Amino acid sequence: MTKKDWLLILALVALTTVYAVWFTDWFKPRIIQISSASRNTRLNPRFHKADNPTAALPPFFILGTPCRLTELEVVPLLEWQTNHEALPVWHLISSSNSVLVAKFPYGMNIHGMQPAVAGGRAQPLIPHVMYHLILKAGRAKGEHDFEAKPAD
Repeated sequence: MTKKDWLLILALVALTTVYAVWFTDWFKPRIIQISSASRNTRLNPRFHKADNPTAALPPFFILGTPCRLTELEVVPLLEWQTNHEALPVWHLISSSNSVLVAKFPYGMNIHGMQPAVAGGRAQPLIPHVMYHLILKAGRAKGEHDFEAKPAD
């Protein structure tokens, strides 16, 4: 091959690399978009203020795109800011294949996921306390801060 052929191959490889880096998602971290809302659940007596004066409404989490979660963790925000190894109030991990999830309430047992600690359950949230939700779905990751609203 001539010098001109090598230059054309080098130019083609360079253009392909530039295209892959700038115009595709191959090298960008995948981010899970998360939003939350607190809903009054009159159907669940566990969250009635008369029964439990320190109870908070369980938040409802909505994901931007449905995904198969591999890990879910909720920790108090103040503790997490000082120690990324803070004890979670809710921690689930995937045992094999979890189902596609687009939305879920706090404390829900997601099919295909189990508590990280055998026999563990979601702890009740404390009203007016900020919490930090961390989700992982393979290489994708998402984080969201939310405040536990009091049950009125």
